[in-house]
Amino acid sequence: MTTAPHLTTPRRSRLEPTQAFPPINRGRLDTLQVNLTYRCNQACVHCHVNAGPTRTESMEATTLALIPEVLAARGLRCLDLTGGAPELHPQFRELVREARALGVEVIDRCNLTILQEPDQEDLAAFLAEQGVTVVASLPCYLQDNVERQRGSGVFQRSISGLRQLNALGYGHPGSGRELNLVYNPQGAALPPEQGPLEADYRRVLAADHGVVFNQLYALANMPVQRFAAVLRAQGELESYLELLRRSHRDDNLTQVMCRQLISVDWQGFLYDCDFNQQLGLDAGGRQRSHLRDLLGRDPAGDPIQVAEHCFGCTAGSGSSCGGALAA
Repeated sequence: MTTAPHLTTPRRSRLEPTQAFPPINRGRLDTLQVNLTYRCNQACVHCHVNAGPTRTESMEATTLALIPEVLAARGLRCLDLTGGAPELHPQFRELVREARALGVEVIDRCNLTILQEPDQEDLAAFLAEQGVTVVASLPCYLQDNVERQRGSGVFQRSISGLRQLNALGYGHPGSGRELNLVYNPQGAALPPEQGPLEADYRRVLAADHGVVFNQLYALANMPVQRFAAVLRAQGELESYLELLRRSHRDDNLTQVMCRQLISVDWQGFLYDCDFNQQLGLDAGGRQRSHLRDLLGRDPAGDPIQVAEHCFGCTAGSGSSCGGALAA
């Protein structure tokens, strides 16, 4: 990828633990990532949103109506829907239909167990009908590891969800229905190299469960919200932050997701990424910019708010909503 003229690259290939994260600016915006609700049917240990069944935050209809307008006004390529469980928002399906009618790719960040929840039995068929890209959380291919992060019984429910999607063509080459899986490490460690890990996922899931998928995304756990609280309680937060700083790679700066993406919270306010959203760091340092502001303003070239958690995206092979950054 060509480095945009707005990017400031530090002189050294690795940063000292005491050095601040280097300044960066947004390039051309192509993705709107929207957090529709913090409500979720799960409460995972590594969740940086602190989502769960008791959360009540949910985007209002008047704010949600702005999303298709912004997609059209800015000529955006992709609508990335997240939460919580975005499918639990009452207007999730209406929004998907409107975005797809505009020719915009829609990503559903799905926890898989939602497919078996009451009133969601036809969800998989709806996603397939609309050609939605499914990015599904499966933090390991081993049952014990998954259930340590996500709770008892989650692994088998996740496998059932994957089989349901596979039966509709998801994950099969040439089907046009893309299914990508998301790996998260156990605890305060960087993800292993994505390529060999993807090969392991393919081998085990196919042999043991008859499951296929398109790609694996290896994501670092971000020291934000619930995961940060767990690390702090275990006395590991500072050592994990130091690991992220020591593992920084300059090459990843050209590809971090915040340079092409902007994050929208359930109230419609803008942030440079979903992690900044959870920390209350407003997009571009602009006080409380809102979704409606994008109707008349292109954010390309804006400075991106950075802090020490940003090293989670540039450490090692890099980490983004699309997995590792380095080949």
